[in-house]
Amino acid sequence: MKLNLPDKLYYSIGEVSKAFGVNASLIRYWEQEFPIIKPKKNKKGNRYFTPEDIKNLKIIYHLVKEKGYTLDGARIALTTNQKINETVEVLDRLEFVKSELLKLKNSLLDRDEAV
Repeated sequence: MKLNLPDKLYYSIGEVSKAFGVNASLIRYWEQEFPIIKPKKNKKGNRYFTPEDIKNLKIIYHLVKEKGYTLDGARIALTTNQKINETVEVLDRLEFVKSELLKLKNSLLDRDEAV
């Protein structure tokens, strides 16, 4: 999953929920269900997610939304299997390569049309 997030130290829950295409309530729910999600909170209680939290949310999203795991299944997979991290990283790289190839294809098509 390609996230459209700028490089920052902290992200608000609104930015995170928009990037993942889910409601903020789902992000808060996952925070309760998965102890690896530990956003910082200010005095008002606003959550601020670190890049590490985003990485963990990506893994949870991949397991629950893309692979169809139950929350219990995802929790077990997170605690027992390090290959999930590698899989998510490979998927990210593949998405990047795909987007670059599509850009190249479009530029070649544009060039052919101009000739």
